[in-house]
Amino acid sequence: MSHPTAADGAAPATMRAVVVTRPGGLEALEIKDVPVPVRAPGWVRIKVKAFGVNESEVTTRRGESDPEVSYPRIPGIEGVGVVDEADEDSGLHPGQQVATMMGGMGRSYDGAYAQYVTVPAGQVIPFETSLPWDVVGALPEMFQTAYGSLTRGLDLKAGQTLLIRGGTSTVGLSAATMAKEIGATVISTTRHANRADELRAMGVDHPVVDDGRLAEKVRDLVPQGVDAALELVGCTALPDTFGCVRVHGTVCFTGALAGGWSVPDFTPFMIPSGVRLTSYAGEAADLPSDVFARQLQALAEGRLTAPVAKVYHGLEQVSDAQAGVECGTIPGKHVVVLND
Repeated sequence: MSHPTAADGAAPATMRAVVVTRPGGLEALEIKDVPVPVRAPGWVRIKVKAFGVNESEVTTRRGESDPEVSYPRIPGIEGVGVVDEADEDSGLHPGQQVATMMGGMGRSYDGAYAQYVTVPAGQVIPFETSLPWDVVGALPEMFQTAYGSLTRGLDLKAGQTLLIRGGTSTVGLSAATMAKEIGATVISTTRHANRADELRAMGVDHPVVDDGRLAEKVRDLVPQGVDAALELVGCTALPDTFGCVRVHGTVCFTGALAGGWSVPDFTPFMIPSGVRLTSYAGEAADLPSDVFARQLQALAEGRLTAPVAKVYHGLEQVSDAQAGVECGTIPGKHVVVLND
């Protein structure tokens, strides 16, 4: 049986956290003093330094999540910080920089909207960087989702063409920068023509205004159809996205920004002959530590960009961050940094 290793200073008995005791509006995000979570064997306790704020956490607060979520709950599906306590044989040590995300975090068990969080060791990604916490805090969920979609979902290669439908979302922006680093040509969508320059700034080759009828516009750019399409808008857009893809090209369904997680009266024959459909809904393990390290290095060297919308300081500003996510007027990730 392994023994724990802990930071020199013992964690306090209580901590501050944002707790949702019952679904509701922004007022349902209550700051409370709660017990510091006790780490179970095989788990890691992390002192949280920063976390991204996501649409799924807004959904949890509203009470619109699936039955996996129960209340009271500390939200937060991702976070970055330093190891506070871990098993000796975990390969982790106190003070080590780590990221964590997904796996039921903030849903079936308490998440990162707190000074401390405990997660399974297999869900922890160690890293070393001099980048500030407000930058690193934006990365885990959107980098994991973008990277997993492009690699596991689409197997994107240099020289291929990629369509990102839902391009101004955090995952869409991240996917664009990663696809350019891979060597792909990127077509990315926005519903508003005045946001095209935002896409170009992330390296997008061809920003396209999405009015719901995209196939003709994409075929004007790539007559044979794109090699790969990342679907982030939802099932309502899926039939039109099929029309953008070449024979033997692939559509990866990853998100549903516009709602619509199912296709009414679905039949396989709605998929064009020779076009492949897959999906991506991965976990932390889909972002290996060496890949995350390369992405951090690329950020530090300016070869990759982290789309950060706004940085907030302290748990008191979590409600402002969720309001920013709901508003959706500023592209990029909303990040909360804890200074205590």
